[in-house]
Amino acid sequence: MESGGIFWNVTCEGSGKAIVLLHGWGQNQYMMKFIADHFRQDFQVVNLDLPGFGESDEPKTVWSIGDYAKALHQLLEDLQITQPILIAHSFGARIALRYALMFPVEKMILTGAAGIKAKRGISYYVRVYSYKLLKKLHVSTRMGSEDFQNASLIMKGVLCSCVNEDIQDELKNITCETLLVWGEYDTQTPLSMGKIMEEKIPNATLIVLKKQDHFAYFYQSQRFLRICEAFLYA
Repeated sequence: MESGGIFWNVTCEGSGKAIVLLHGWGQNQYMMKFIADHFRQDFQVVNLDLPGFGESDEPKTVWSIGDYAKALHQLLEDLQITQPILIAHSFGARIALRYALMFPVEKMILTGAAGIKAKRGISYYVRVYSYKLLKKLHVSTRMGSEDFQNASLIMKGVLCSCVNEDIQDELKNITCETLLVWGEYDTQTPLSMGKIMEEKIPNATLIVLKKQDHFAYFYQSQRFLRICEAFLYA
C-alpha cells in the first residue's frame, strides 16, 4: 500500500488490538511470519517489509531512525491503528524504541535490539587505518560488513546514520511495558546491551535464551511464542 509517497509491502490479518512486526536489517516480513500466523486469531497483526527491504520501496533520501518511526506512524494512521503492540528484532527494534519515544505504544517485545552504540576495540581502528591507507594508495578494498557491501547508496547512508545513533540516554523516557528477549551468545547486539536496556527502561524485563545467538527468536520460535503469549495475555 502507498503511504507518505512510499510503497509498503504490508500483510494485515485478524482483528482486535494491533500487533506490528518489525524485522531486522537485510530481512523481510518472512522472518516474522510465524509470529503473525500464531497471533492472528486474537489480534490484528501487521507484518511488513520496512522501506529499503523486501518488496517495499527504498526511501527517496537517507532516512534516520526518527524518519523510519515517523513513516511507520503515518502508515499505521492510514490503517487506523493507534497505540500498537510492537514486536521487533534488531534494526526493527531500533525503530520500535524510537517510535515508543515519539508515539503511544501499548507494549513492546524486543529481541536482539539494536540502539546502543557498540564500544570499538583496537581491531576496529586498525581496520579503519588500513582502509584509509589502501584508499590513499588507490588499492581496491572490500572491507566492511556484508550488510554495508550489499546495500544501495541510499541504504549505505541509512546504515551509517543508524549505527552511529546511541539511544541509551533516552531509554528512561520509554513508558510502556517492555519485554527484552536475548540470545546469550549474540555477537551482533551483545547481551550486555540487553542488560543496559533492562536497567534503563523503567518497566522492562529481560529474558535470556541460553546458548542462542542474534536470531534466537527465530531458531527457538516455539519458545519465543510461549514467552510472547505470557507477556501479551497477562
